[in-house]
Order: sequence, then C-alpha cells, then structure tokens
Amino acid sequence: MKRSGRWAVGLVVIGLLAVSGWRVAVNQQHKKQALQTSAAPQELPIQIAAQEVLRVQPRQLALTVPINGAVQAVNSAVVKAYVAGELRGLTVREGDSVKKGQQLARIDATEAEARLRQAQQQADASRAQLSIAQRNHDNNVALVQKGFISTTALVTSQANLDSARANLAAAQAAADAARKAVTDAVITSPMNGQIAQRFVQNGERVGIEARIVEVVDTEQLEIMAQLAPADSIQVQVGQSAELQVPGAAQDMAPISAQIVRISPSAQTGSRTVAVYLKVSSTANKNDSSLRPSPLPPPQLRPGLFLQGHIITGNASQLAVPLNAVRTDQPLPYVQVLQSGKSAVTVASQATHTELRVVHKTVELGRRTSFEGATWVQVLQGLNADEQILAGTAGGLREGTLVEVQTAKSDAAPAAETTAPKAEGM
Repeated sequence: MKRSGRWAVGLVVIGLLAVSGWRVAVNQQHKKQALQTSAAPQELPIQIAAQEVLRVQPRQLALTVPINGAVQAVNSAVVKAYVAGELRGLTVREGDSVKKGQQLARIDATEAEARLRQAQQQADASRAQLSIAQRNHDNNVALVQKGFISTTALVTSQANLDSARANLAAAQAAADAARKAVTDAVITSPMNGQIAQRFVQNGERVGIEARIVEVVDTEQLEIMAQLAPADSIQVQVGQSAELQVPGAAQDMAPISAQIVRISPSAQTGSRTVAVYLKVSSTANKNDSSLRPSPLPPPQLRPGLFLQGHIITGNASQLAVPLNAVRTDQPLPYVQVLQSGKSAVTVASQATHTELRVVHKTVELGRRTSFEGATWVQVLQGLNADEQILAGTAGGLREGTLVEVQTAKSDAAPAAETTAPKAEGM
C-alpha cells in the first residue's frame, strides 16, 4: 500500500507539472500574438463630414445648352459724310442722346453753293434759249401756213425747239444735283438714340464716305451668340435663356432673354450657328430655379459680353455636382463609398460596416444649373442611392477606409433621449 501510494502521488505531481507547463506555453503564445498584433500597423479611417457625402438620386433638372454672346443694338447706323470739305459744328460726344433729324454737324459748303449757283444760272440760260426757240417755231408755223417759207424750215425750227427743251432739262438736273450736295453738307441723325462713337474732330477735312459718328438705339437690344453644331440642333425659336455678365455679383438677378431668330446656315470656317435672343424687359420671377436676389439685372449696353445657358426642356435624370467629378485620370470618375466587411469598435463594442473609396468611371451628359451650382447628367456608371463624395472632400486613393462623421444636429437629440434612461437606472 505504501508503494502504490507513492506511485499515485508521483503521478499527481507529474500531472500538475504538465498542466503548469501547458498553461505557461499557452500564456507565452498569447503574449506572442499580442506583441505581433500591437506591432502590426493599424489602418486609421479618414474622417469625412456628413455634408460631404451625397446620395445619387434622380432629380428634376432643366436641360440647358451653354452660350456665350455679345449685346448689340437692333438698330444702329454709322453717319458718314456725303460731300468733301471741312467739318464744322460737331458738338455731340459719346453718350449724348440725339433725335431723328437733329443736326449733328455741317461741312463747309462754299464750293457746293457755288456749283449750285452756276447750275441755276445755266438752267436760267437754257430756259431763255427754250423761250427763243419756242417763239421762232411759232412764227415759222404761221409763215408756213401763209406759204412764205417751206416746210423744211419748220422742221429745222422744231428740232431747235426740242434741243432747247433737252438743254433745259439737263440744266435743271444739274441744279438739282448741286442742291442735293448743299443739303448733304448738313449732317443729321437718322434715328433716335445715343452717340456710341465719334470718329473725327472739328476742323478736320473729311472726304466722301468718311465716318463721322455712330448712333445706336439703346431701346431695342438683342444678343447674338454662336452655338456649336451639337448644341444648335437642340435649340428652337421661342426657348428662353438666362445670362449673366462674367464677374458680376452672385446675388445679381440673371438677364432673361428669348430666342427670336436662328441663322439658316452655319459659318463656313467654324461651323457654328448664330442665334439671336431678344432681351426681356424684366427677369422671369415665376421661375423657381432662380435664387431670390435683391439686386436688379445689370443694365445692358451694346458690346457687353454675356455668359449663360438656353433652357431646352426638363427631365428627371441621375445627376451629380460637377465638382464631384474628377478628371485626373484618362476618363472622368467619381469617388463612391462602398460597404466592406463588418468591424467592432473597441471603445463602444458596437459593430459597424467599413466604408471604402471606389473609383467608378462615368459617362457624362449635359450640364445644367441647379440650386446655384453646376450639375452634370450621368448617363452610365452610377446607380440610384449610391453614396459619393463631394468635390470638397478632395481626391482619395482607391480603397481608402473612411468614416462618416455624425452631424451635431443628429447627435444632440440622441443624447437627450438617452439621458432620462440613465437617470432612471
């Protein structure tokens, strides 16, 4: 019994030593794994604000065509000199208002008046010759009837009478031409309007067809724009447009216009098509897409450059902000947030889904204005309800782990609802 008891005690001791050794080995294995885990680099997510994450959804957007054009007057005229001479009496300058028929200047008409007097005297002499020829012809008619002269003399007198009449007509035409030259020496305005340019000064000697001033009618203005071939097929007469002066204040109301004419042919070199838009007197206040503006539309002047778009229709379509589309690769793409594997937050022990950045190539359509920003239609590459990053988030490498921060407005109500439960416990 003593020997068997010793063997039993020995086996117990050996078992205890084996268990202790196994525990030591397991602890060392756990420590080794912990050291390896702590030494491995941990991927930290990029913090993204909630407002920088957009959900792709169909939106009711206006279909637009971009245009660039210049303002021009419907009625304008360059006043020129019709006679040569010294310019006098030009007092109007740029910006002055003029009336139709108002005298703007005059040209020294000394030579023209002299020619007029000469032509009038020649006409008087021709009239006297005609009177003499008429009396001679009447006398010859009476003498022929009495048989004192032959009919040949009557025919000669008739020819002299016809020649005198022709000379008088030519002299009167020359007098009318000289009188027109005197009248043309007075330069008048052909329309109501304003002086846009002044080309000469008083005292200068001007020739025929020399430009004096340019008069424009600022009451009727239009916009002439050149459209690309692909855009011209979408534009029709009657469509409305909204334009703005480049660099103008953002809160300034846009300029409303309407297409009234389209050129029937494209230009030979550029293949562009000219369209003409009539400027509306007031902005379209019933358009909900326009932002309220305390400032009126800018005052238009001929020659002013404008930029904007023509509204060709409305459609429900997938669209994203233009700044969300990145072009640093051969094809345009957007940064999509794609769900990955589930992970456990150590602090809160809550399970959440990882979000990683995926670059998706997109096929873009037409651009339009929406809520004060430029949006672009997405034809292919995205699906509805996908989450993308806005342009303010910047460019992120594909596969980057991101974490969307909860907005403060959403976190505050959650804290208020959980506070009473904590007090009850």
